[in-house]
Amino acid sequence: MEIERRFLVDGREAKPWRAAPLAYRMEQHYGVGDHLQLVDGVFACSGVVVARMSAEEAVVYAQTTDWVTRLRARNDEWFLTFKSRVSSVAARELEWSLDGEAAQALLGHGPFPSVEKTRYVWVGDDDTVWEIDEFEGGLAGLVLAEVELERADQDVAFPDWLGQEITGLSSWSNHALAETLASTR
Repeated sequence: MEIERRFLVDGREAKPWRAAPLAYRMEQHYGVGDHLQLVDGVFACSGVVVARMSAEEAVVYAQTTDWVTRLRARNDEWFLTFKSRVSSVAARELEWSLDGEAAQALLGHGPFPSVEKTRYVWVGDDDTVWEIDEFEGGLAGLVLAEVELERADQDVAFPDWLGQEITGLSSWSNHALAETLASTR
């Protein structure tokens, strides 16, 4: 279960998150699940094994509906993610690491709605870990921040550079942003 809160950020001012020791170049492609076949707990695409579910993952997968699928490149690593919203702050998430061959087998069925961004991992004054995304391409200039929580009611020290909270607003999800970009191309 993933619990997070999300915020807009005014990226025109100082950017303290850029001093963070961790930063990743990311691409996220949505809708790749339409090209997966599932047989006996194994996801495959064009004859290439993409991911194998554990018994526990298979139970979660079978009991959950409305999955959104994402293929993410983080620097040179690839991940397949299935995500389903449970509430405005929580989502079920299944994720597998992929090799390059599996990722290319999926991408070969594209193009898919996608976003590009740089993600900075910044630690707040209260030791909460924030992920700040600076979008590129058609979304250049957009900056979003999110913090993952252990509980929905967890207290958090909010950095002064945060703007409006957008938690639970589906139109601000990466998936929705990718779909919006795809519709303008």
